[in-house]
Amino acid sequence: MKIAPILSFCLLLLANIVSADEPLPELEIKKIEDGVYLYTAYENVKGWGLVGSNGLVVVDNKDAYLIDTPISATDTEKLVQWIDAQGFTAKASISTHFHSDSTRGIAFLNSKSIPTYVSKLTNKLLKNKGEAQATHSFSENPFWLLNKKIEVFYPGAGHTSDNVVVWLAEQKILFGGCFVKPEGLGYLGDAVIADWPASAEKLIARYGTAKIVVPGHGKIGDASLLEKTKQRALEAVTAKK
Repeated sequence: MKIAPILSFCLLLLANIVSADEPLPELEIKKIEDGVYLYTAYENVKGWGLVGSNGLVVVDNKDAYLIDTPISATDTEKLVQWIDAQGFTAKASISTHFHSDSTRGIAFLNSKSIPTYVSKLTNKLLKNKGEAQATHSFSENPFWLLNKKIEVFYPGAGHTSDNVVVWLAEQKILFGGCFVKPEGLGYLGDAVIADWPASAEKLIARYGTAKIVVPGHGKIGDASLLEKTKQRALEAVTAKK
Protein backbone atom coordinates (compact mmCIF):
# COMPACT_ATOMS: atom_id res chain seq x y z
CA MET A 1 0.00 0.00 0.00
CA LYS A 2 3.03 2.29 0.48
CA ILE A 3 4.48 1.64 -2.98
CA ALA A 4 2.75 4.62 -4.64
CA PRO A 5 4.05 7.28 -2.19
CA ILE A 6 7.56 5.79 -2.34
CA LEU A 7 7.44 5.74 -6.13
CA SER A 8 6.26 9.36 -6.21
CA PHE A 9 9.11 10.38 -3.91
CA CYS A 10 11.66 8.58 -6.09
CA LEU A 11 10.32 10.22 -9.23
CA LEU A 12 10.48 13.65 -7.56
CA LEU A 13 14.04 13.00 -6.43
CA LEU A 14 15.02 11.87 -9.93
CA ALA A 15 13.41 14.98 -11.44
CA ASN A 16 15.43 17.21 -9.12
CA ILE A 17 18.66 15.39 -10.02
CA VAL A 18 17.93 15.72 -13.73
CA SER A 19 17.08 19.41 -13.32
CA ALA A 20 20.29 20.06 -11.38
CA ASP A 21 22.31 18.38 -14.13
CA GLU A 22 20.74 20.41 -16.93
CA PRO A 23 23.19 22.91 -18.45
CA LEU A 24 22.63 26.53 -17.56
CA PRO A 25 21.53 28.94 -20.28
CA GLU A 26 24.43 30.66 -22.03
CA LEU A 27 25.50 34.17 -21.10
CA GLU A 28 23.31 36.61 -23.05
CA ILE A 29 24.63 39.93 -24.35
CA LYS A 30 22.61 42.50 -26.29
CA LYS A 31 22.97 46.15 -27.23
CA ILE A 32 20.40 48.45 -25.61
CA GLU A 33 21.90 51.82 -26.56
CA ASP A 34 24.96 53.11 -28.38
CA GLY A 35 27.92 52.03 -26.28
CA VAL A 36 25.78 50.16 -23.74
CA TYR A 37 25.30 46.39 -23.66
CA LEU A 38 23.05 44.44 -21.32
CA TYR A 39 24.27 41.03 -20.22
CA THR A 40 22.33 38.37 -18.34
CA ALA A 41 24.06 35.47 -16.60
CA TYR A 42 22.25 32.46 -15.12
CA GLU A 43 22.77 30.38 -12.01
CA ASN A 44 20.80 27.83 -10.01
CA VAL A 45 20.31 29.45 -6.61
CA LYS A 46 19.23 27.34 -3.66
CA GLY A 47 15.65 28.15 -2.72
CA TRP A 48 15.07 30.26 -5.84
CA GLY A 49 15.83 27.94 -8.76
CA LEU A 50 17.18 29.31 -12.03
CA VAL A 51 17.99 33.01 -11.60
CA GLY A 52 19.04 35.43 -14.33
CA SER A 53 21.18 38.36 -13.17
CA ASN A 54 21.67 41.53 -15.21
CA GLY A 55 24.72 43.71 -15.67
CA LEU A 56 26.06 46.20 -18.18
CA VAL A 57 29.10 46.75 -20.33
CA VAL A 58 29.59 50.45 -21.01
CA VAL A 59 31.98 51.38 -23.82
CA ASP A 60 33.75 54.73 -24.02
CA ASN A 61 35.81 54.86 -27.22
CA LYS A 62 37.42 51.41 -26.93
CA ASP A 63 37.43 51.20 -23.12
CA ALA A 64 34.84 48.86 -21.60
CA TYR A 65 33.52 49.19 -18.06
CA LEU A 66 31.68 46.31 -16.36
CA ILE A 67 28.72 47.30 -14.22
CA ASP A 68 28.47 44.36 -11.81
CA THR A 69 30.11 41.05 -12.66
CA PRO A 70 28.37 37.85 -13.77
CA ILE A 71 27.27 35.48 -11.05
CA SER A 72 30.03 32.96 -11.89
CA ALA A 73 33.75 33.19 -12.65
CA THR A 74 33.12 31.18 -15.82
CA ASP A 75 30.66 33.73 -17.22
CA THR A 76 32.90 36.59 -16.12
CA GLU A 77 35.69 35.06 -18.19
CA LYS A 78 33.30 34.65 -21.14
CA LEU A 79 32.26 38.29 -20.82
CA VAL A 80 35.87 39.48 -20.87
CA GLN A 81 36.52 37.26 -23.90
CA TRP A 82 33.53 38.85 -25.63
CA ILE A 83 34.86 42.32 -24.80
CA ASP A 84 38.24 41.40 -26.28
CA ALA A 85 36.58 39.94 -29.40
CA GLN A 86 34.83 43.27 -30.05
CA GLY A 87 38.18 45.05 -30.06
CA PHE A 88 37.47 46.69 -26.70
CA THR A 89 39.66 46.73 -23.58
CA ALA A 90 38.22 45.85 -20.18
CA LYS A 91 39.16 48.99 -18.26
CA ALA A 92 37.48 48.47 -14.88
CA SER A 93 34.46 47.06 -13.05
CA ILE A 94 32.12 48.44 -10.41
CA SER A 95 30.04 46.11 -8.19
CA THR A 96 26.89 47.54 -6.68
CA HIS A 97 26.65 45.44 -3.51
CA PHE A 98 28.37 42.55 -1.78
CA HIS A 99 26.13 39.66 -2.91
CA SER A 100 27.58 37.11 -5.32
CA ASP A 101 25.35 38.17 -8.25
CA SER A 102 27.28 41.44 -8.19
CA THR A 103 30.76 40.43 -7.03
CA ARG A 104 31.46 36.78 -7.90
CA GLY A 105 33.67 37.76 -10.85
CA ILE A 106 35.94 40.08 -8.86
CA ALA A 107 38.53 37.36 -8.19
CA PHE A 108 38.83 36.57 -11.91
CA LEU A 109 39.13 40.24 -12.86
CA ASN A 110 41.78 40.73 -10.16
CA SER A 111 43.72 37.79 -11.60
CA LYS A 112 43.77 39.56 -14.98
CA SER A 113 44.88 42.87 -13.43
CA ILE A 114 41.61 44.54 -14.42
CA PRO A 115 40.87 47.23 -11.79
CA THR A 116 37.84 46.41 -9.63
CA TYR A 117 35.89 49.02 -7.66
CA VAL A 118 33.42 48.83 -4.77
CA SER A 119 32.46 51.11 -1.90
CA LYS A 120 34.48 50.85 1.30
CA LEU A 121 31.45 49.30 3.01
CA THR A 122 31.12 46.66 0.29
CA ASN A 123 34.80 45.73 0.60
CA LYS A 124 34.35 45.41 4.37
CA LEU A 125 31.35 43.10 3.91
CA LEU A 126 33.26 41.02 1.35
CA LYS A 127 36.15 40.68 3.79
CA ASN A 128 33.75 39.58 6.54
CA LYS A 129 32.45 36.84 4.20
CA GLY A 130 35.95 35.71 3.26
CA GLU A 131 35.34 36.68 -0.38
CA ALA A 132 37.71 38.35 -2.84
CA GLN A 133 37.86 42.09 -2.32
CA ALA A 134 38.04 44.77 -4.97
CA THR A 135 41.40 46.39 -5.63
CA HIS A 136 39.92 49.89 -5.27
CA SER A 137 37.34 51.28 -2.85
CA PHE A 138 35.70 54.67 -2.41
CA SER A 139 33.67 56.62 0.12
CA GLU A 140 32.69 59.65 -1.99
CA ASN A 141 29.02 60.03 -2.81
CA PRO A 142 28.58 60.36 -5.69
CA PHE A 143 31.70 58.69 -7.05
CA TRP A 144 32.65 59.06 -10.71
CA LEU A 145 34.03 55.84 -12.16
CA LEU A 146 34.41 57.74 -15.44
CA ASN A 147 34.28 61.51 -15.13
CA LYS A 148 30.90 63.00 -16.17
CA LYS A 149 29.90 59.69 -17.76
CA ILE A 150 29.61 56.88 -15.16
CA GLU A 151 28.34 58.05 -11.78
CA VAL A 152 28.01 55.78 -8.74
CA PHE A 153 25.49 56.92 -6.13
CA TYR A 154 24.52 55.60 -2.70
CA PRO A 155 20.82 56.36 -2.03
CA GLY A 156 20.74 54.75 1.39
CA ALA A 157 20.10 51.21 2.55
CA GLY A 158 17.48 48.99 0.98
CA HIS A 159 18.18 45.57 -0.54
CA THR A 160 21.42 45.67 1.47
CA SER A 161 23.13 48.23 3.66
CA ASP A 162 25.73 48.90 0.94
CA ASN A 163 23.69 48.97 -2.28
CA VAL A 164 24.69 51.63 -4.81
CA VAL A 165 23.32 52.44 -8.26
CA VAL A 166 25.11 53.48 -11.46
CA TRP A 167 24.01 56.40 -13.66
CA LEU A 168 25.10 56.73 -17.28
CA ALA A 169 24.81 60.48 -17.71
CA GLU A 170 25.04 60.67 -21.50
CA GLN A 171 22.51 57.89 -22.19
CA LYS A 172 20.27 58.64 -19.17
CA ILE A 173 20.37 54.98 -18.20
CA LEU A 174 20.16 53.98 -14.53
CA PHE A 175 21.52 50.62 -13.45
CA GLY A 176 19.53 50.08 -10.27
CA GLY A 177 20.88 46.60 -9.59
CA CYS A 178 19.20 44.64 -6.84
CA PHE A 179 17.92 47.82 -5.18
CA VAL A 180 15.28 48.07 -7.92
CA LYS A 181 12.60 45.43 -7.28
CA PRO A 182 9.38 46.44 -9.06
CA GLU A 183 7.73 43.01 -8.96
CA GLY A 184 8.64 41.98 -5.42
CA LEU A 185 11.49 42.53 -2.99
CA GLY A 186 12.89 38.99 -3.29
CA TYR A 187 15.62 37.92 -0.88
CA LEU A 188 15.46 39.97 2.33
CA GLY A 189 18.20 38.31 4.40
CA ASP A 190 20.40 41.42 4.31
CA ALA A 191 17.70 44.01 3.62
CA VAL A 192 17.10 47.18 5.63
CA ILE A 193 13.38 47.35 4.95
CA ALA A 194 12.68 50.37 7.18
CA ASP A 195 15.07 52.54 5.11
CA TRP A 196 14.12 51.24 1.66
CA PRO A 197 11.15 53.58 0.90
CA ALA A 198 13.12 56.74 1.74
CA SER A 199 16.11 55.51 -0.23
CA ALA A 200 13.83 54.82 -3.21
CA GLU A 201 12.42 58.34 -2.92
CA LYS A 202 15.97 59.72 -3.19
CA LEU A 203 16.44 57.77 -6.41
CA ILE A 204 13.17 59.07 -7.83
CA ALA A 205 14.18 62.65 -7.00
CA ARG A 206 17.64 62.25 -8.51
CA TYR A 207 17.02 59.96 -11.51
CA GLY A 208 13.33 60.34 -12.24
CA THR A 209 14.17 61.40 -15.80
CA ALA A 210 15.91 58.10 -16.61
CA LYS A 211 15.05 56.80 -20.10
CA ILE A 212 15.96 53.23 -19.16
CA VAL A 213 16.16 51.58 -15.73
CA VAL A 214 17.95 48.24 -15.44
CA PRO A 215 17.10 46.06 -12.42
CA GLY A 216 19.45 43.38 -11.13
CA HIS A 217 16.92 40.72 -12.15
CA GLY A 218 14.08 40.75 -14.65
CA LYS A 219 13.12 43.01 -17.53
CA ILE A 220 14.46 46.50 -18.08
CA GLY A 221 11.97 49.37 -18.06
CA ASP A 222 11.63 53.09 -17.50
CA ALA A 223 11.64 55.31 -14.40
CA SER A 224 8.30 53.83 -13.28
CA LEU A 225 10.31 50.87 -11.93
CA LEU A 226 11.59 53.18 -9.20
CA GLU A 227 8.09 54.15 -8.06
CA LYS A 228 7.03 50.49 -8.11
CA THR A 229 10.05 49.61 -5.98
CA LYS A 230 9.09 52.29 -3.48
CA GLN A 231 5.56 50.89 -3.28
CA ARG A 232 6.84 47.34 -2.71
CA ALA A 233 9.09 48.64 0.05
CA LEU A 234 6.25 50.58 1.68
CA GLU A 235 4.10 47.44 1.62
CA ALA A 236 6.92 45.52 3.33
CA VAL A 237 7.26 48.19 6.01
CA THR A 238 3.51 48.08 6.67
CA ALA A 239 3.53 44.29 6.83
CA LYS A 240 6.20 44.36 9.55
CA LYS A 241 4.13 46.59 11.82
